[in-house]
Amino acid sequence: MSVTIEQLTAQDVEGARSAWNEVVAAGDAFPQIDELGPDEAADFFASQSFTGVARDTGSGRVLGVYILHPNNVGRCGHIANASYAVSGASRGRGVGEQLVRHSMSTAARLGFRILQFNAVVSTNHSARALYERLGFVEIGHVPGGFRYDSGEYADITLYYADLTRC
Repeated sequence: MSVTIEQLTAQDVEGARSAWNEVVAAGDAFPQIDELGPDEAADFFASQSFTGVARDTGSGRVLGVYILHPNNVGRCGHIANASYAVSGASRGRGVGEQLVRHSMSTAARLGFRILQFNAVVSTNHSARALYERLGFVEIGHVPGGFRYDSGEYADITLYYADLTRC
Protein backbone atom coordinates (compact mmCIF):
# COMPACT_ATOMS: atom_id res chain seq x y z
CA MET A 1 0.00 0.00 0.00
CA SER A 2 1.34 3.39 -1.02
CA VAL A 3 0.17 6.40 0.97
CA THR A 4 0.20 10.10 0.20
CA ILE A 5 -0.57 12.91 2.64
CA GLU A 6 -2.31 15.92 1.13
CA GLN A 7 -4.58 18.78 2.07
CA LEU A 8 -8.22 17.78 2.51
CA THR A 9 -10.46 18.31 -0.52
CA ALA A 10 -14.24 18.32 -0.72
CA GLN A 11 -14.07 14.73 -2.01
CA ASP A 12 -12.20 13.67 1.15
CA VAL A 13 -14.65 15.02 3.72
CA GLU A 14 -16.74 11.88 4.13
CA GLY A 15 -13.69 9.62 4.45
CA ALA A 16 -12.09 12.02 6.93
CA ARG A 17 -15.35 12.24 8.88
CA SER A 18 -15.56 8.46 9.03
CA ALA A 19 -12.01 8.07 10.40
CA TRP A 20 -12.57 10.94 12.87
CA ASN A 21 -15.88 9.56 14.11
CA GLU A 22 -14.41 6.09 14.55
CA VAL A 23 -11.94 7.51 17.09
CA VAL A 24 -14.61 9.64 18.79
CA ALA A 25 -16.94 6.63 19.08
CA ALA A 26 -14.21 4.45 20.60
CA GLY A 27 -14.12 6.88 23.52
CA ASP A 28 -10.51 6.21 24.48
CA ALA A 29 -8.44 8.93 22.80
CA PHE A 30 -10.37 12.06 21.78
CA PRO A 31 -12.05 14.40 24.26
CA GLN A 32 -15.04 14.86 21.95
CA ILE A 33 -18.21 12.97 22.83
CA ASP A 34 -20.33 13.84 19.81
CA GLU A 35 -19.49 12.52 16.37
CA LEU A 36 -19.36 14.92 13.43
CA GLY A 37 -22.54 14.98 11.39
CA PRO A 38 -22.42 15.10 7.60
CA ASP A 39 -23.37 18.78 7.55
CA GLU A 40 -20.86 19.94 10.15
CA ALA A 41 -17.81 17.92 9.06
CA ALA A 42 -16.86 20.13 6.11
CA ASP A 43 -17.05 23.28 8.26
CA PHE A 44 -15.09 21.66 11.09
CA PHE A 45 -12.25 20.55 8.83
CA ALA A 46 -12.25 23.87 6.94
CA SER A 47 -11.99 25.85 10.20
CA GLN A 48 -8.53 24.43 10.95
CA SER A 49 -5.23 26.04 9.94
CA PHE A 50 -4.66 22.87 7.92
CA THR A 51 -6.44 19.55 7.55
CA GLY A 52 -4.44 16.74 6.01
CA VAL A 53 -5.58 13.36 4.82
CA ALA A 54 -3.69 10.14 4.31
CA ARG A 55 -4.88 8.63 1.05
CA ASP A 56 -4.19 5.23 -0.49
CA THR A 57 -2.65 6.20 -3.82
CA GLY A 58 -4.11 3.16 -5.56
CA SER A 59 -7.73 3.36 -4.47
CA GLY A 60 -7.90 7.02 -3.41
CA ARG A 61 -9.51 5.88 -0.14
CA VAL A 62 -8.96 8.10 2.92
CA LEU A 63 -7.02 6.15 5.56
CA GLY A 64 -6.67 8.89 8.16
CA VAL A 65 -6.89 12.59 8.88
CA TYR A 66 -5.21 15.23 10.99
CA ILE A 67 -6.20 18.73 12.03
CA LEU A 68 -3.70 21.48 12.83
CA HIS A 69 -4.51 24.79 14.50
CA PRO A 70 -3.12 27.28 17.03
CA ASN A 71 -2.98 25.98 20.57
CA ASN A 72 -3.46 29.49 21.94
CA VAL A 73 -3.52 33.14 20.85
CA GLY A 74 -1.36 36.25 20.95
CA ARG A 75 2.01 35.73 22.60
CA CYS A 76 1.43 31.97 22.55
CA GLY A 77 0.09 31.89 18.98
CA HIS A 78 3.32 30.33 17.71
CA ILE A 79 2.35 27.06 19.38
CA ALA A 80 0.30 24.63 17.30
CA ASN A 81 -1.91 21.76 18.36
CA ALA A 82 -2.92 18.75 16.29
CA SER A 83 -5.17 15.70 16.46
CA TYR A 84 -4.90 12.51 14.42
CA ALA A 85 -7.40 9.83 13.44
CA VAL A 86 -6.53 6.68 11.51
CA SER A 87 -9.26 4.28 10.43
CA GLY A 88 -9.19 0.97 12.27
CA ALA A 89 -8.52 -0.96 9.07
CA SER A 90 -5.43 1.18 8.40
CA ARG A 91 -3.78 1.04 11.82
CA GLY A 92 -0.42 -0.63 12.25
CA ARG A 93 0.74 0.34 8.75
CA GLY A 94 2.63 3.54 9.54
CA VAL A 95 -0.21 5.87 8.50
CA GLY A 96 -0.23 7.63 11.87
CA GLU A 97 3.50 8.27 11.72
CA GLN A 98 3.17 9.74 8.25
CA LEU A 99 0.36 12.02 9.46
CA VAL A 100 2.39 13.22 12.46
CA ARG A 101 5.52 13.85 10.37
CA HIS A 102 3.46 15.76 7.77
CA SER A 103 1.79 17.84 10.48
CA MET A 104 5.17 18.77 11.93
CA SER A 105 6.52 20.00 8.60
CA THR A 106 3.24 21.74 7.76
CA ALA A 107 3.15 23.48 11.14
CA ALA A 108 6.71 24.72 10.65
CA ARG A 109 5.88 25.90 7.12
CA LEU A 110 2.88 27.81 8.54
CA GLY A 111 5.15 29.61 11.00
CA PHE A 112 4.49 27.62 14.15
CA ARG A 113 7.57 27.04 16.30
CA ILE A 114 6.19 24.40 18.67
CA LEU A 115 3.70 21.56 18.34
CA GLN A 116 2.05 20.76 21.66
CA PHE A 117 -0.33 17.98 22.61
CA ASN A 118 -2.49 18.87 25.59
CA ALA A 119 -4.28 15.62 26.32
CA VAL A 120 -2.70 12.34 25.23
CA VAL A 121 -4.50 9.65 27.21
CA SER A 122 -1.92 7.80 29.30
CA THR A 123 -3.27 4.42 28.16
CA ASN A 124 -2.78 5.30 24.47
CA HIS A 125 0.56 3.49 24.43
CA SER A 126 0.97 3.36 20.65
CA ALA A 127 0.50 7.13 20.25
CA ARG A 128 2.81 7.89 23.16
CA ALA A 129 5.53 5.59 21.78
CA LEU A 130 5.20 7.22 18.35
CA TYR A 131 5.44 10.76 19.72
CA GLU A 132 8.47 9.90 21.83
CA ARG A 133 10.16 8.15 18.88
CA LEU A 134 9.62 11.31 16.79
CA GLY A 135 11.29 13.48 19.43
CA PHE A 136 8.33 14.86 21.36
CA VAL A 137 9.18 15.66 24.96
CA GLU A 138 6.83 14.71 27.79
CA ILE A 139 6.18 17.81 29.87
CA GLY A 140 3.70 16.64 32.46
CA HIS A 141 0.61 14.76 33.50
CA VAL A 142 -2.87 15.71 34.57
CA PRO A 143 -4.16 13.05 36.97
CA GLY A 144 -7.66 11.95 36.03
CA GLY A 145 -7.78 14.36 33.08
CA PHE A 146 -9.68 12.01 30.75
CA ARG A 147 -13.09 10.47 31.45
CA TYR A 148 -14.06 7.23 29.76
CA ASP A 149 -17.69 6.50 28.92
CA SER A 150 -17.68 4.03 31.85
CA GLY A 151 -17.10 6.91 34.25
CA GLU A 152 -13.54 5.78 35.00
CA TYR A 153 -10.73 8.32 34.71
CA ALA A 154 -7.26 8.12 33.19
CA ASP A 155 -4.33 10.49 33.34
CA ILE A 156 -3.43 12.64 30.35
CA THR A 157 0.11 13.41 29.27
CA LEU A 158 1.29 16.65 27.68
CA TYR A 159 3.97 16.65 24.97
CA TYR A 160 5.74 19.20 22.82
CA ALA A 161 8.15 19.24 19.89
CA ASP A 162 10.41 22.14 18.96
CA LEU A 163 9.70 22.64 15.26
CA THR A 164 12.68 24.93 14.80
CA ARG A 165 14.83 21.79 15.03
CA CYS A 166 12.90 19.81 12.43
